[in-house]
Amino acid sequence: MTDAPSGDAPVFVFGALRSGTTVFRLMLNAHPALNNPGEVDFLFDHLLLDPDQPGGWRYDLAALCESRGFLASGLSIPAGLDGIALLQDFIGQYRRRGDGVLTLNIHRNIGRVHEILPAVRIIHMLRDPRDVARSSIGMGWAGTLYHGVDQWMNTEREWEATADRLQPDQVLHLRYEDLIDNAPRELHRVCEFLGVAFEDSMLHYHEKTTYSPPDPALIEQWKRKSTPREVALVEGKVSTLLQSRGYSPSGDPVYPGSVERLGLRMVNRLRIWRKAIRRYGLPLFVTDKLARRLGLAALHGRCQRRIRDRDAAALK
Repeated sequence: MTDAPSGDAPVFVFGALRSGTTVFRLMLNAHPALNNPGEVDFLFDHLLLDPDQPGGWRYDLAALCESRGFLASGLSIPAGLDGIALLQDFIGQYRRRGDGVLTLNIHRNIGRVHEILPAVRIIHMLRDPRDVARSSIGMGWAGTLYHGVDQWMNTEREWEATADRLQPDQVLHLRYEDLIDNAPRELHRVCEFLGVAFEDSMLHYHEKTTYSPPDPALIEQWKRKSTPREVALVEGKVSTLLQSRGYSPSGDPVYPGSVERLGLRMVNRLRIWRKAIRRYGLPLFVTDKLARRLGLAALHGRCQRRIRDRDAAALK
């Protein structure tokens, strides 16, 4: 256990990518007493355990300064700060940007967060993994439903490894489907957990953003956009996690053999590459791959910066 940053720790929103954390952030920011600057995974991605450092932690500052999230954050690194002291300063910078309760979205490293902040409070956000997988394909992160569910599995396995160490009053479970289906009820629960009164403005977040109001058509899209075989393969892959999170299988799961797994892996890679070429263009895509393969660090870094810029423009 390490010394936590002073002052009230932020409340973390933890859930898989494409689980609805962004639209939830917009709802939170529509409340005058809540402050959520968005995704801050970089705060913990590059924070490393180092018993030789004060507080037992240090940042990989080079990697931090190259990360897309940090570059977009507008945070500054004060001279002489590192480890927990630097994390404390980052949180302070976020806190000074807005009024009220600070909430921060993360998709990984929840165990590290708890180790540093053992009294942390967490909103655990869930979405049907079949819809998460479908959405991951749309983002270009996966080419098959079978592979698109991997990041949901990784997030929920991290959660399982940490949840037993948390007290019941430290956690609020929030299902994306419930939030979309009955936003007033769920946001009342959220506000109670955060210690603020519910504000009707949270339901009108879309009026000042590019996002749409809650749309029930976003629920169970996998039923309309996936084949029975695709769904059965995913349900075989996530079987116990699926049911333990309260989602019912649609039928009998399928467990692919080695030949089918190889075919799925090839299709997955080809589809990812095809989408990347459409987004980045063939010259940038090929140059980045060759630079990484040949160990040309400077060229690879330039390619990655251009890729980050185009990713940022593509993300909603």
